[in-house]
Order: sequence, then structure tokens, then C-alpha cells
Amino acid sequence: MAVVALVVHRLRHEAVQSAQEAATWLRERGHEVRIAPEEADELDLRDCACDPEKLATGLDLAVSLGGDGTILRTVELVAREGVPVLGVNAGHLGYLTELEPAQLVSALERFLAGSYDIEERMMLAVGVDAPSGAIAAEPLLALNEASIEKHGPGHTIHAAVSINDTFFTSYAADGLIVATPTGSTAYAFSVRGPIVSPRQRALILTPVSAHMLFDRSLVLDESESIRIELIDDRPAVLTVDGRELGTMRRGDAIIASAAPYASRFVSFERRDFFTIVKAKFGLADR
Repeated sequence: MAVVALVVHRLRHEAVQSAQEAATWLRERGHEVRIAPEEADELDLRDCACDPEKLATGLDLAVSLGGDGTILRTVELVAREGVPVLGVNAGHLGYLTELEPAQLVSALERFLAGSYDIEERMMLAVGVDAPSGAIAAEPLLALNEASIEKHGPGHTIHAAVSINDTFFTSYAADGLIVATPTGSTAYAFSVRGPIVSPRQRALILTPVSAHMLFDRSLVLDESESIRIELIDDRPAVLTVDGRELGTMRRGDAIIASAAPYASRFVSFERRDFFTIVKAKFGLADR
């Protein structure tokens, strides 16, 4: 029997309904269903509640029901254990979701029968070096990006960037983003960073509203690392995959590199990345 976790966007009715139906279908067939406690309450499936720290142990599949934001949360929960993620789109067209809610039960049947492929995507490992003590020095994972941004309006941040432990340059900007190829179509794209195929393995460094002549993105190899250190008294907010982690002070830094883990996505048919890009941005066929 399989062990399946459901990670649900509780504010989307379609996601909640689909999760309830999937849980019933799985349990009727003897499979174990795990759900984070607050979501188990919302779904009236309290006997499926599982501590998030134990959710991924021995897990066969994590089903994300929501949008790309829900997938980011799901990946954070299970990536270290190599658990595959099946994305169900209960929002707008997503880059990461595989199918629509009505397709979930048939997708579970196919997964349990072994009729699926796995697509792996590079993740970022984000280390925190914060002498100020303002941010916990715990290792972080990101599927999309890590960003350091100004704390409020009216000023820029000043940050020294080193590549492979060698000083590169200092930036005066509203912020700096280190993204994966997957994250190149997220926040980094909104500040005019490049769109990079998710089949690539690279780190993309993009300044946000740089107040200097050099305002281009840098695309680095997966073997390289980036250190970003605040070098004046203006604070900056550290955000990783949409989660605000705290305020950095002078001398605090992050170190971003390719993670030793990959996110693993369940796929049943080839999804063409550039077809999704065309649909997202309404690009013409001719």
C-alpha cells in the first residue's frame, strides 16, 4: 500500500473538494493519507493529520492542490526525502502544475500502477551567515529564488557580491535575486531577468532597479556559488520562495549554490515549457 500526502490551498474550494475526494478514494483502497494538521481540520479529516516534520518520512507521493505557491510549499516539505510531487491546478494556469482537479483520481491510478515519468529540477541551497543574529543560520532550500530587498521606500541597499569566494562587485539597488531556471519565470522575470529553460542547471543573479550602470543579469554554472553581503547600515529583507525570513543587517550575508537535492515532479505526458510560456503571455502563433 502507498503513503500519499495531500498539501492543500485551504482558501480554494476546488482544491479542498478535490482533496476530500482523493482522500476518500485512496483510503477506500487501503492507502495511507497524510495531511498537515490545520489542513486536516479544514477537510474534516483529522485522523489523517500528520506533523509536517514527519510528513515526508516513508512517503511515496505528495499531491499539491492549489497553484504554484502551493507547490513551492510542498517541495519544501518533501524535497530532502526525494519524494515526487504531483501538482494539481486549482488556480490560474501554472508553470508547475501537471493536471486539473477532475483528472486527479485517474492520475493517482496511473501513479500507483507505475505508469508515469519523473522530471527533476534544480534547487538552490541558501546558507545564512548573519553575525547580527537577526536571521537563524539554518540551511534553506528554494525551488524558485532567494531575494534580498530594501526594507522600505526611499533608499537602496548596498551589497558586495562574490562569486566562487572572489569579490565581483558591489551593487546599489532595490534588491538582488538569485534564481533557479524554474524561478526565472517568477520574480526574476518581473524585473526583466532572462527566461531560462527548466532543463538547464544554472544560478541567475538579477538586480532589482539597480542604481548603477551595470544592471544586467548574470547566468552562472551550477558548480559556482554566490555570496551577497550587506555593506552599509541600510537593512534588507531576506525572502526565500515567497517566505519572508527576517531583516538582514550590515555584515549579514547569504551564500547561494546548487542544492544537493532536486525537486521531483510526476509527469504523465511531455509538457512543453515554451507552450506554457506562450499561453501565459498570450503570444501569437504567427
